[in-house]
Amino acid sequence: MPSSQPSTAATPALHFLCGKIGAGKSTLAARLAAQPKTLLLSEDGWLAALYPGEIVDVKDYGRCASRLRDAMGRHVPALVAAGLSVVLDFPAHTRRSREWVRAVADAAGCPHTLHYLDVPDAVCKARLRERNASGAHPFTTSEEEYDAITAYFVEPDAQEGLRIARHAWAGPDADAAAGGLL
Repeated sequence: MPSSQPSTAATPALHFLCGKIGAGKSTLAARLAAQPKTLLLSEDGWLAALYPGEIVDVKDYGRCASRLRDAMGRHVPALVAAGLSVVLDFPAHTRRSREWVRAVADAAGCPHTLHYLDVPDAVCKARLRERNASGAHPFTTSEEEYDAITAYFVEPDAQEGLRIARHAWAGPDADAAAGGLL
């Protein structure tokens, strides 16, 4: 069973992210990955590279994401064993997806944190519109798709066996100061 205690600089750790689309998961993931000996694994980046043009709906996403999770679930513990901390920018927005991150944490046997970004829907949707308009993200998501995917969102619970760090949205002024994070 992995430790749910915070890591030290010398101890590799895992960081997982939970939040709705547009909550700031990738922004926080990049900040966490800026630490020494820390590797960022982004689901969106890997899916775009491995399946260009193949993900056109939620069904395609589910098929491709499942394959990627199978591969990464075996790879991440090896990275930790090599002395690297890993930030998994993979959505952990359902109990089932958090069961997967918990299994990865168990296999890696190191400290872990599930970063829960608690951001209102209106803020997430505004960010999503901005992200879609910028063209900087490998995938676009409509508001209808946002609503359909968000319908499955379940807040994390300590009983799931993960160390949870809640990041609550602090309002538009704090949002601007944090570069769009919270």
